Amino acid sequence: MVIGDGILTPAISVLSAVSGINVRRSEISNDVVVFVAVVMLVLLFTVQHHGTDKVVWLFAPVVLLWFLLIGGIGLFNIWKYDRTVLKAFSPMYVYRFFKRGGKDGWTSLGGIMLTITGTEALFADLSHFPVLSIQIAFTSVVFPCLLLAYCGQAAYLMKNSDNVFNAFYHSIPDSIYWPVFIVATAAAVVASQSTITATFSLIKQALALGCFPRVKVVHTSKKYRHHIYIPEVNWLVMILCIVVTAGFKNQNQIGNASGTAVCIVMLVTTLLMILVMILVWRCHLILVLLFTGLSLLIEGTYFSAVLLKVNQGGWVPLVISAAFFIVMYAWHYGTVKRYEIEVHSKVSMAWILGLGPSLGLVRVPGIGLVYTELASGVPRIFSHLITNLPAIHNVVVFVCVKYLPVYTVQEEERFLVKRIGPKNFHMFRCVARYGYKDIHTKDDDFEKKLFASLFLFLRLESLAEPSSGSDISSLLGQQTRQSRSSTFNSVSNIPYSTADLSIQSNDSIVPGGSPLHENNTLTSSDIQPSCQVVEDEIDETEFLNNCRDVGVVHILGNTVVRASRNSNFWKRITIDYLYAFLRKICWGNSVMLNVPHESLLNVGQVFYV
Repeated sequence: MVIGDGILTPAISVLSAVSGINVRRSEISNDVVVFVAVVMLVLLFTVQHHGTDKVVWLFAPVVLLWFLLIGGIGLFNIWKYDRTVLKAFSPMYVYRFFKRGGKDGWTSLGGIMLTITGTEALFADLSHFPVLSIQIAFTSVVFPCLLLAYCGQAAYLMKNSDNVFNAFYHSIPDSIYWPVFIVATAAAVVASQSTITATFSLIKQALALGCFPRVKVVHTSKKYRHHIYIPEVNWLVMILCIVVTAGFKNQNQIGNASGTAVCIVMLVTTLLMILVMILVWRCHLILVLLFTGLSLLIEGTYFSAVLLKVNQGGWVPLVISAAFFIVMYAWHYGTVKRYEIEVHSKVSMAWILGLGPSLGLVRVPGIGLVYTELASGVPRIFSHLITNLPAIHNVVVFVCVKYLPVYTVQEEERFLVKRIGPKNFHMFRCVARYGYKDIHTKDDDFEKKLFASLFLFLRLESLAEPSSGSDISSLLGQQTRQSRSSTFNSVSNIPYSTADLSIQSNDSIVPGGSPLHENNTLTSSDIQPSCQVVEDEIDETEFLNNCRDVGVVHILGNTVVRASRNSNFWKRITIDYLYAFLRKICWGNSVMLNVPHESLLNVGQVFYV
C-alpha cells in the first residue's frame, strides 16, 4: 500500500500544482494541464539516477518557504474575508456539521484525509533527521501553517462560494500569484521525491528480507548511504504515475485513491504498532488498550468514510497493492521452498570424510569460492559438482552472504569463518553478514576482506591449538569485552585484534565476555605455541597465499525449482509460472553478489517440490 501511495502522491501533487495554470489563464484547457503534469513526471523520474546529493540542501528551504507562504496567505484571507471561521475549532460545529450533512458529511471525511497526506511516509525522513527534529518541525511549523491555510480558504469561500474548485489558487492575492505558483510546483516536486525515496527504501528492505524479486540497487551518494536508486522500480512507478494522471485527468478521483491509500497505510501501521507494544516493548495492558481504542476510533471513522469512495477512484491503490502482494508472496514462497529443499538435501560430513583429503578427485592449484545460501553444512550443489567434474581446487571456501534484519553490521563483525573437516582437506566456510542498509562491495574488495578474515582465523586457530579434524569457529564477528590491536609478523602480514581467549573442554573458542571466561582466561604469556604449531600455521598460510596467486574461481549454484506432479493447481501456477517468470526477469545471483564473469562457473540442478 505504501508503494501504491508512492505512485499516487507524485501524480496528485504535480497535477494539483500545475492546475494553477488555467486558473489565471482560462483559455488553457485541462488537457494541456495534464500534458504539462505528465512531462514534469517524466523529467522527475528521469533524473532519479543522478541522485539528490547535490540538490538535497534545497529541499528544506523550499518546504519551509512553502509552509510560511500558505500560512501567511491563510492568515491574510482570514483577516480580509471572514474571521468567524475560527469558530470551526469548536466541537459544537463539528456536531452540527454531521447532523446537517448526514451521509454526505460523513463521506466528506474521506477528502479530509488529503489534508494530512505525507505523514504516512515520515519514516523515509528518519534516515535524514532525528525523530525529535521531525516532531518539532511538525508541531511548530507544519501543523499551524496547515490550519491557517485551510481556515483562510474557508474564509475566502464564505465570500466567493463559486470558486470551490482550485480554491487555494483563487484565494492567492494577484500580486504574488506567480511566485507562489512556482514555489507550489517546487514543493510538489519535493513531496514527490520524498515518496519516491520512501518507495526505494521500502523495496530495498523487502529485498534484503527475501520478500521481493532481485533488483539492482544503485547507491547514488558516496557520503549518504541511504540515497539509493532502483532502476526497475523507478521506471515501473513512472509508467503507473503517467497512467493514473492521464487516465483520470482530474484531481477528485486521484484524491479519492490517495485518501484510500493513506487511510489504509495508517490503519495497518496502527495494528502493527499494537503488536510492537505487546511483543517488543511489553507495555502494560491498560496502556495498550487505551492506545488501541483511541487510535482505532479515529482511524476507523475515516476508514469507513473512505470505503464509500472505492468506486470513485479508491480502487486504484487496492489493485496496485494486490498486484505487488501477489508478486512478493510468489517470490517469497518460491524462495522459501527452494531454501528448504537445499537444507534437507545437504551432504553429510560422513560422506565428505569418506572421500579423503583429495575428495576422490584431482586437487588442482587455486581457490574455489562456492556460493551457497546455507549457513551450515555442505550444499547438494557441491556433491553434484564433484560427481560430474574430475577435479576440484586445492582450497574450497563455501561463501554464504546473509542479510540480517538489522540496520547495519559492523565491519569487524562482518565475516564468520569456520573450518570444515580436517586440516588436510583445506575446506572452509565463510558467512558474510550485511544489514539491510549495508553495501555489498565489489568483488576485489570483498575478496580482500574475505582472505584477511581467513588468515586471521588460521592465526587464532593456531593459538588455541585445536585438535585435528575439529570444526573451529573464529572469533571474527563476536563481541569481546576486552581487545587490543596488534600485527603479527607472518607471511600474510595482516593486522588482527588479539582477543581474550578461553578454552572449553572440547577445545572450542569462546568470546572473552562469556560466562566461561571466568577462571579460564589465558594471557599472552600463558599461550606458548610449540614450534610445530607455528610451522604448521606458516605452512598453511603460505599454501593459501600460493593458491590465491594462482587464481580464484567463483562457483555459483543455480537451483531450478519445479512443482511436483501431485501438486495442486495453485501451487503449479505459483512455482512453474509466476516464480519461474520472476526469476527469469530479475537479476541473477552473479549480479547481486558482484561475482566477476571472467572467473564465474555456474552449476545447475533441478529440484521438485
